[in-house]
Parts: sequence; C-alpha cells; structure tokens
Amino acid sequence: MFSRHLTSSPLTPPASGRWRPGLGGAALHAEVYAPAGEGSGAALALALALDAATPGEERSWLWVQDKAALRRGGRPYQPGLPPALRHRLIHVAAQTPEDALFALEEGLRCRDLAFVIGEIAGNPKALNFTAARRLSLAVERHGTPLWLVRLDAARDLSSARQRWDAKAAPSLPPRWNAAAPGGPAWQAELFRARAHPPGKWVLGLHNPLPDRGEDTQAWQLACLAAEATSCAILSPNGERASA
Repeated sequence: MFSRHLTSSPLTPPASGRWRPGLGGAALHAEVYAPAGEGSGAALALALALDAATPGEERSWLWVQDKAALRRGGRPYQPGLPPALRHRLIHVAAQTPEDALFALEEGLRCRDLAFVIGEIAGNPKALNFTAARRLSLAVERHGTPLWLVRLDAARDLSSARQRWDAKAAPSLPPRWNAAAPGGPAWQAELFRARAHPPGKWVLGLHNPLPDRGEDTQAWQLACLAAEATSCAILSPNGERASA
C-alpha cells in the first residue's frame, strides 16, 4: 500500500503545486473511483488518511467492505499495511451495500476511531445522493474522516468534498537494470473538490529499493524489511498480499 513516504510529481500542477491537496487535518468526506483489480483505490485512500493523520495518533481505524467489493478486491492484508496502522485495524465484511453504509455511518459516529475507509462495488441503488449526504453530515458532526472507495463504479451524484480517480501508472524506471521491473507508481486525479483546484499526480514509494535490489526477490525483501515503507499488491486470487 501507499505509506506516508511518498513522492509525487504533478501532471497537471494545481495552484499549490504540492501534495496534501487541501486536507489541512480537518474532517473530510472523499470518494475514490478505482478499478477493482489493482488495489489502487484502497492505496490512495490510505495515503490520504496517513497524510491527514495527527502525529502520534494511536486510535483504531475502521475498514468496511460490502460483499461485492470483498469478492473483487480481497480482504485487507495486514502485513502489507503501513506499520503504524497494522495493529489498529478493525475490519467489517458486510453482506450488502445497505449493511456497509450502516456500518460506515455508525463508525463515523465513534470518536474513538481515527478515520474510516469504505469499499463498495459498482453503483448500488442504496448509495444515492441522500445516502452520501448522510455520510457527509456524520463526518461534519462527529469529526471522523471518511474515504469511500468506489470499485468499478461510474461517477454519479455525491456530496463528497473531494472526488478522486485512481489507477495504476507505468512503473518508475529501475535504477540499475533496465530489464527489471521498476518501483510501483499510481496516478491520482482530483477531479472535484471544494477547497483545492483539480489536478493530477503520479505517486510512488519514496525509496522502495536498495542500491542493488532491482530484481524481484530483493525488491520484495526490501519492502518487507523497511520500516519507513510498506507496500502491498494483489495476489493472483485477488487477496491483497505483501509485495
């Protein structure tokens, strides 16, 4: 997954020209549209959550998935999460979008949670503008941020304060071996926001490889061993697995 140690290069530079697009540590309701097969939506949601986190935050956080999202993207893989979040995760597997929305709203009302991430697949009728507005009101009233990942969904009406598209980008060039796979990269497009101009960023891990680690095995070991960086990919059966 993404970690706090990100590099970013704006494709369409916004006015600020930097990452942290209008977060400011305030409570936030955002949506992330992403393909289900590559994990980029959850990764961007975690990056935004870490970016907005208060230093020293130790509260638990909630991850809610409906059945369709769980089937398409897999359960969270705890060792692949950023180290600061691994022991604080509360995961809820909901049967229906209605159940997932209920769990999300109840989570937002809990001040003992640092933030909430939800994953809902497609465009279910339950997730209409009224439901989105209920989530926004809960965020504003109780101060718990929400990042809702919309897997394989078409853009529709929403009251979210920020709306993103996330997808995989070409790998970053390897440092030593041109034939080896480079470091992972993602493209994040902020296409609607109230507090920040739209823009596009290419995000990558700050230093995922040792000097001689471009081969796949060394890259995997480096990601697992580094305390400053945590990353995860999708395994062939769809479960998020450590890279």
